[in-house]
Amino acid sequence: MVQYSTNLDPDKTAKAYGFELHCSPKDSRNIARALRGMELESAKTYLEDIIVQKRALPAVFHKRKVAHRAAIGPGTYPQKAARYMLKILKNAENNAEYKGFDIEHMRIAHINTYRGRKTRGFMPRAHGRATDWNKKTTNIEIIIEEVE
Repeated sequence: MVQYSTNLDPDKTAKAYGFELHCSPKDSRNIARALRGMELESAKTYLEDIIVQKRALPAVFHKRKVAHRAAIGPGTYPQKAARYMLKILKNAENNAEYKGFDIEHMRIAHINTYRGRKTRGFMPRAHGRATDWNKKTTNIEIIIEEVE
């Protein structure tokens, strides 16, 4: 069973969880900050705009050596993390629809991302040596609630 980092009223909320997704934890953290508190439909269009590189995501965390974008300062287009985030958001929307909530009046009440388990690997080098070549994973949890 998956443990969420917060407990909200299950009669008013719907949850979704992405476990060990193969995307950057740093990019996921910036996306989560941008989406926190957004309406469901505006969050989905925001993520779709990031995926097609129509709109940049402001880099608040881990922003060294990040190019500046028009009107937002340092920003990036983390497409892979945005695809995973959109998938989890649609899953939460489907869970809310199954519970009988009105999808038009849903907003993101809680969103959290953190590092998952490392997938260990190595890359062979010259003279019988090897270098670590590990893959990072990310856990994403989203809770949406109905607003009046």
